[in-house]
Amino acid sequence: MPVTAKICGLSTPATLDAAIAGGASHVGFVFFPPSPRHVTFEKSAALAARVPDAVGRVGVFVDPEDALLDQAIAAARLDAIQLHRATPERAAAIGARTRLPVWAAVAVKTRTDLDTAHAFRGAAQRILYDAKTPEDAKLPGGMGLRFDWTLLQGFAHPLPWALSGGLDAGNVTEAAAISGARLVDVSSGVESAPGVKDPDKIAAFLRTVGAL
Repeated sequence: MPVTAKICGLSTPATLDAAIAGGASHVGFVFFPPSPRHVTFEKSAALAARVPDAVGRVGVFVDPEDALLDQAIAAARLDAIQLHRATPERAAAIGARTRLPVWAAVAVKTRTDLDTAHAFRGAAQRILYDAKTPEDAKLPGGMGLRFDWTLLQGFAHPLPWALSGGLDAGNVTEAAAISGARLVDVSSGVESAPGVKDPDKIAAFLRTVGAL
């Protein structure tokens, strides 16, 4: 199976176009005001209009209220909902209510953390393994942190999954080889500054993934 990539936290036409031109399978729009990658409904609508049907539009949320979800889904014509800091019960309720696939983020630092993924069986359609951020961190991801990819070796995944956390063009080949990931998710690893995506870094990342 080829490895595919989601470019997350896109907020400008130029960087979105770079992700699509480079062959990204998914693009991510962040709806979380504390994040430097946050996009308004208006901006997300304009960006979503540039995305071809073959590329998945994923909305990224942190324990969202229903009203926020409804507005974001309508504006960005979302194909999937990525949830951070959401319980399996909440993930299941959101999936049932929106009728969209749910990606549940599982924060990983130790092997024990992976067991959280099992709780999402029947509540989500995909697990996103991400690096665990410090307890006092304002953001649940997008901080360039990575975890020990060997933790995923031999793990019985309960659902389809993606690898996130500290990936970039320089390490994604190793990450995929060690973890067995077939979908990789990058955000800060293709930026020149927090929230500022770099078209050249996006292109380099996708070239590397395409060669896997």
